[in-house]
Amino acid sequence: MSGLSFLDTHVLVYAYDPSEPQKQKASKELLLGALLGRSMISAQVLAEFASTLLHKVAVRRTAEEIGVMLDILSPIKLVAPDADMVRRAVEAHAAYGIHFYDGMIVAAAERGGCEKIWSEDLNAGQKYFGLTVANPFQ
Repeated sequence: MSGLSFLDTHVLVYAYDPSEPQKQKASKELLLGALLGRSMISAQVLAEFASTLLHKVAVRRTAEEIGVMLDILSPIKLVAPDADMVRRAVEAHAAYGIHFYDGMIVAAAERGGCEKIWSEDLNAGQKYFGLTVANPFQ
């Protein structure tokens, strides 16, 4: 067992969004663990993180601020997408009825050898291809 976990996009977003202090606290703890090598993310997670902070959160960030945040996050192990991950995401969609991009999260976590996915979007307690989902905000 690797003991590694995978962080979904909202974990990163809440770490930088002060509008929900309890979620921010939980996110910062998970983010620290990722910086220490206990978790990983994917290129998709970084892209969604940047897009959300540019366009959707209560306190929008500038491109310069997001650049600094991305620099801070750069030590976290990153899973890059490829054709096999896209295929696996399609398989996750077919097997579990999840959205394709959630399937990409599952595929990236599987590729990274993770045991757990921290997500508020996927069903907490459910297993996807043997990966267990936990909601850090429950």
